[in-house]
Amino acid sequence: MTRGELTRLTGRVAGPDCDDDDCPNVYRTKSGSFVVQGDMSSVFTPPAGEGLVEIPEHVLREAVRALGW
Repeated sequence: MTRGELTRLTGRVAGPDCDDDDCPNVYRTKSGSFVVQGDMSSVFTPPAGEGLVEIPEHVLREAVRALGW
Protein backbone atom coordinates (compact mmCIF):
# COMPACT_ATOMS: atom_id res chain seq x y z
CA MET A 1 0.00 0.00 0.00
CA THR A 2 1.26 3.50 -0.77
CA ARG A 3 0.44 6.85 0.80
CA GLY A 4 -1.45 7.77 -2.38
CA GLU A 5 -3.91 4.93 -1.70
CA LEU A 6 -4.84 6.36 1.71
CA THR A 7 -7.42 9.01 2.58
CA ARG A 8 -5.80 11.68 4.73
CA LEU A 9 -8.18 12.70 7.52
CA THR A 10 -5.96 15.24 9.29
CA GLY A 11 -3.24 17.76 8.64
CA ARG A 12 -5.34 20.11 6.54
CA VAL A 13 -4.25 22.97 8.81
CA ALA A 14 -0.53 23.03 9.53
CA GLY A 15 0.31 22.86 13.21
CA PRO A 16 3.44 23.98 14.99
CA ASP A 17 6.67 22.51 13.60
CA CYS A 18 4.85 20.93 10.63
CA ASP A 19 5.98 21.02 7.01
CA ASP A 20 4.00 19.16 4.36
CA ASP A 21 3.79 15.47 5.32
CA ASP A 22 5.95 15.38 8.45
CA CYS A 23 3.15 16.17 10.94
CA PRO A 24 1.22 13.67 13.04
CA ASN A 25 -1.65 12.47 10.84
CA VAL A 26 -4.42 9.91 10.65
CA TYR A 27 -5.19 8.15 7.37
CA ARG A 28 -7.99 5.75 6.40
CA THR A 29 -7.36 2.72 4.19
CA LYS A 30 -9.70 1.41 1.49
CA SER A 31 -10.65 -1.45 3.83
CA GLY A 32 -11.70 1.03 6.56
CA SER A 33 -8.76 0.59 8.93
CA PHE A 34 -6.50 3.46 10.02
CA VAL A 35 -2.83 4.31 9.64
CA VAL A 36 -1.43 6.73 12.21
CA GLN A 37 1.69 8.83 11.65
CA GLY A 38 3.34 10.29 14.74
CA ASP A 39 6.38 10.40 16.94
CA MET A 40 7.76 7.02 17.94
CA SER A 41 6.93 6.03 21.51
CA SER A 42 8.80 3.64 23.76
CA VAL A 43 6.41 3.53 26.73
CA PHE A 44 6.28 -0.27 26.37
CA THR A 45 7.38 -2.89 23.87
CA PRO A 46 4.52 -3.91 21.56
CA PRO A 47 4.15 -7.42 20.15
CA ALA A 48 6.15 -8.38 17.07
CA GLY A 49 4.79 -6.74 13.93
CA GLU A 50 3.24 -3.80 15.81
CA GLY A 51 4.53 -0.33 16.64
CA LEU A 52 3.65 2.58 18.89
CA VAL A 53 3.26 6.19 17.81
CA GLU A 54 2.17 9.20 19.80
CA ILE A 55 -0.17 11.83 18.32
CA PRO A 56 -1.62 14.98 19.87
CA GLU A 57 -5.29 14.92 20.94
CA HIS A 58 -6.22 17.60 18.40
CA VAL A 59 -5.13 15.30 15.55
CA LEU A 60 -7.45 12.53 16.72
CA ARG A 61 -10.31 15.02 17.16
CA GLU A 62 -9.74 16.29 13.62
CA ALA A 63 -9.91 12.72 12.27
CA VAL A 64 -13.19 12.10 14.11
CA ARG A 65 -14.66 15.31 12.67
CA ALA A 66 -13.51 14.38 9.17
CA LEU A 67 -15.37 11.07 9.47
CA GLY A 68 -18.52 12.84 10.73
CA TRP A 69 -18.61 10.84 13.97
